[in-house]
Amino acid sequence: MSGRAAITVRPLVTQQDFEGAVELQKEIWGFNDVELIPMRLFIVATKVGGQVFGAFDGPRMVGYCLAIPGLKPGGGTYLHSHMLGVKPGYRDAGIGRRLKLKQREDALARSIQLIEWTFDPLEIKNAYLNVERLGAIVRRYVRNQYGTTTSHLHGGLPTDRCVAEWWLASPRVKAIVDGGPPVARPETVERISVPAAISVLRREDPKRARQIQQEISKQFEANFDRGLAVVGLEKSAADGTYLFGHWE
Repeated sequence: MSGRAAITVRPLVTQQDFEGAVELQKEIWGFNDVELIPMRLFIVATKVGGQVFGAFDGPRMVGYCLAIPGLKPGGGTYLHSHMLGVKPGYRDAGIGRRLKLKQREDALARSIQLIEWTFDPLEIKNAYLNVERLGAIVRRYVRNQYGTTTSHLHGGLPTDRCVAEWWLASPRVKAIVDGGPPVARPETVERISVPAAISVLRREDPKRARQIQQEISKQFEANFDRGLAVVGLEKSAADGTYLFGHWE
């Protein structure tokens, strides 16, 4: 991999760009063809107010993100960030965060205040990025959002997902990504821990991995039913712990 400073992030605009995103999607997730997001959707997203950005090491695309416009009940608009992936060998270099910050920059320039996306609560590294490095909160849990997929990353488990809410101009987000005045985290009311070894369990003991997933789903839903939100995440070598508190 080239140095981090060599990575550039820009909109995807050409057919070659979109074809590259589809090929990268295959490499990252390993989906069967029927589950791939087709090139046409990438093109449509750019025409209807969505976002398609790529990260490049020289001419080589090493990551991308795709977002589509969304409409809330009552008419509120937002962006739904449907996919973000980084090529193996380029992970843990801040590329995913740079893609998200590019999404934020573009959204704010268009007076869009909210970007949402789903993520697997068992994936602690990704959750840490979302909550601690970007400032998203979570107030919803969806069971088996996409059905059981062919991706090796999902390990045959139901695709249970948290819904991240990224309030782009909030004091919390400004403090985290813009270096604004610190914002006190809401008092922690509940904690839910996920073992760091869950990725190994997916491969070697899927039955146990499924048991953990079911236990966590019940705890998340119970906390959300009480009006709590995920407002922080602590991680260690042994586990990742979601912190729940009251969010205004």
